[in-house]
Amino acid sequence: MLELRPNCELCDKDLPPDSAEARICSYECTYCADCVETRLCDVCPTCGGGFAPRPIRPRRAWRADLSLGLAHHPAGQQRHHSRFSPEDIAAHVARIRDIAPGDR
Repeated sequence: MLELRPNCELCDKDLPPDSAEARICSYECTYCADCVETRLCDVCPTCGGGFAPRPIRPRRAWRADLSLGLAHHPAGQQRHHSRFSPEDIAAHVARIRDIAPGDR
């Protein structure tokens, strides 16, 4: 199950579990839509993959027989930050941004 990280790992913007602005890579690195579009150019600073909108976990369990939803599986609380410097991220993005995510 997705961790639903609470913040953009680049600008530290809050990304609550119902945020339509959250973007994730296949490793769950989490960034806001603005950083993905303007600073990262759809390149994950960690793995080099692309991003997709993070799914929104339902607030409640819609099936009485299943323990699902945020009440049973809350979003993560630990804030994450990219370990890479802005200069390193810019160089990484410039190196592979013109390669389609499916070809990286």
